[in-house]
Amino acid sequence: MIVHNKLVRDKIPEIIKNAGKTPVTHILSDEEYLSKLDKKLNEECAEYQTDKSIEELADMLEVMYAIVEARGWSISKLEAVRREKAEKRGGFKNKIYLEYVEEGNE
Repeated sequence: MIVHNKLVRDKIPEIIKNAGKTPVTHILSDEEYLSKLDKKLNEECAEYQTDKSIEELADMLEVMYAIVEARGWSISKLEAVRREKAEKRGGFKNKIYLEYVEEGNE
């Protein structure tokens, strides 16, 4: 027996069954779901930091989309907020690295 105790994608139990094994699962409450999604995002981010693969970025995005929906927002709202922040503060395309800020003599 391998203990996982983690949020998994919807088709994982079916994949496990098709492999001749028996998954033991339960459905999370809304509160538990949000908590596990936050944990899953951290897990996927750590995996990306290790692998630097587009697959791990896609996993992060899938989790972020699930968080957006679970919190009652929409993907279009997320994109609108992202776009508004980019317009006001810019993106990261110019590769600017802020070393420090000197305080003026007032």
